[in-house]
Amino acid sequence: MQQDFDLRSYDYHLPEKNIAQHPADRRDHSRLLVLHHPEGRMEHRRFADVVDLIAADDLVVVNDTRVFPARLTGIKQTGGKIEVFLIGFPQETEAGAPSQWSKAKATALLKASKRPKPDSLITIGPRLCCRVIELLDDGKANLELRYQKGEDLSGILTEYGQVPLPPYIERKGGTTPEDRERYQTVYADAPGAVAAPTAGLHFTDALLEALSAKGIGIGRITLHVGYGTFAPVRTERIEEHSIHKEYVIIPPGTAEQINATKKRGGRIWAVGTTTVRALEFAADDDGRVNPAEGWCSLYIMPGYRFKVIDNLITNFHLPCSSLLFLVSALCGRQTLLACYEEAIREDYKFYSYGDAMAIIRQP
Repeated sequence: MQQDFDLRSYDYHLPEKNIAQHPADRRDHSRLLVLHHPEGRMEHRRFADVVDLIAADDLVVVNDTRVFPARLTGIKQTGGKIEVFLIGFPQETEAGAPSQWSKAKATALLKASKRPKPDSLITIGPRLCCRVIELLDDGKANLELRYQKGEDLSGILTEYGQVPLPPYIERKGGTTPEDRERYQTVYADAPGAVAAPTAGLHFTDALLEALSAKGIGIGRITLHVGYGTFAPVRTERIEEHSIHKEYVIIPPGTAEQINATKKRGGRIWAVGTTTVRALEFAADDDGRVNPAEGWCSLYIMPGYRFKVIDNLITNFHLPCSSLLFLVSALCGRQTLLACYEEAIREDYKFYSYGDAMAIIRQP
């Protein structure tokens, strides 16, 4: 359908009260809208019920990226305040001449009343500062981070940085200790994301153990969710949109798990759109997943032929977003928007801290 490629066809009205500002009291107490596709039947459950929906010998694939504290507040050499938003985890560089500092390179968005000059310093704290190497377009800059020699970079960022919550979550006083814990999956392992793979926020250790006890496999991939996930789609025709790149790692063991599951007739459950992109990126035309590492720019929209995944666990996504296009490719745009209408009627909470959907294409 031509409408499937019209950006305005992915718009919907969401009352402000349905935007989750805080997570559920317990991760697996979130609500779960289950779509049995293709018959279009919906049911309302709790997230912990996913154990009942997934069969023994199925495989659940999760994204184990870890959100790092990417939002830093600093002081320019001129004395003015500046926000430094790292848009990727800094890459440590080779040590040069003896120095009290270790160094790393990074790209960041700089937000200040006046942009700093190249080669100027930004002081974040006593043990962390940045040197501006090069100013880029769209408020970005290449930086050299300098931090106390002998310190762990992740630890330094945790001390000085804040979790980069999405703009629709209001925190006037900055992020809270609850955000540091709950805007992170329980299996987060590899630092590198500036946004959480939010479908995974509902899982608990006990729930993962229950899945394993039932004979359900758990596979891990890594896709570092980038700043581009917040970028709005600005083209009227969605096929003209340029998708952002994100770094993907598919370990050999996970590729083997997926291929073995499919061979014996088990189903592949992707937890989140990030997992979908990673698995489909690593698959050949026959649906066999190969180990992979590199930048993924796979753009999934209606008309895409899925090669790997059977079923999807996902959150509710923003109107007119590329994530909405991806989920529509799986279950159909009109069906998905009907689910969203039902969820709004039933007072589900939307977006990162909100409730979840399970889309079952292969019962």
